[in-house]
Amino acid sequence: MNPLIKVEGLVTKFGERTIHDGVKLHIDENEIYGILGESGSGKSVLMKEMIMLLQPTEGEVSVLGMSLNDISYKEAQRLRSDWGILFQFGALYSSLTIAENIEIQLKEFTNISKMMRDKLVASKLALVGLEPYVGGLYPSELSGGMVKRAALARALAMEPKLLFLDEPTSGLDPIGARNFDALIVELRDLLGITVVMITHDLESIFSIVDRMAVLADKHVVAEGTLENVLQSQHPFVEEFFKNEYTKERFKDKIKDV
Repeated sequence: MNPLIKVEGLVTKFGERTIHDGVKLHIDENEIYGILGESGSGKSVLMKEMIMLLQPTEGEVSVLGMSLNDISYKEAQRLRSDWGILFQFGALYSSLTIAENIEIQLKEFTNISKMMRDKLVASKLALVGLEPYVGGLYPSELSGGMVKRAALARALAMEPKLLFLDEPTSGLDPIGARNFDALIVELRDLLGITVVMITHDLESIFSIVDRMAVLADKHVVAEGTLENVLQSQHPFVEEFFKNEYTKERFKDKIKDV
């Protein structure tokens, strides 16, 4: 099976500062893949390089079989329509209604009628568990959890093959966070999409992530399933996964550590 995303020899520098130095990982079809790491390890930078918001200094990123190193403008536009993005705080346009936010990509990338766009907006709202009336509201009128779901509906507008999530459960109460996790799994199974998520939420990591990469010291210091990652003796992995709280909270899953 060819990976949907492949990162090889990635080097990222900002001036004299090196963020990544030889990062390598791959993401397979239909999995929920987590990107973890210590603060400043370059998790968000890595995701931005996958979605062409930043260009690495060296190395190669391939998405859906296309190298981003020498991609044409036309190819890049087509590729962008194959993924959806949920930024950490939603990044909804405050001056637009929720329906208008969801409609943006439909207007940019398709020639479908206004009537069809309205139907698609309604279907995306329903897909993420929001009532139809929410489409007429503005972001400022929504709770934090509703903003996340509305932003997720926008990310799904083009029926993407890939879904990128940046800290999707941050800012949510525990119940809301777990409900959002369940929604991500449901959408992955229903739509057959591949999910890439930056997260430090232990509940998400232990319950919905299939495989993950752990960034530290400018490298991927562990990659694979939870079982694979727990074999690492890197100090960050030890601190993050093997502290007393985590071992007690998730003792059924890390009982052999």
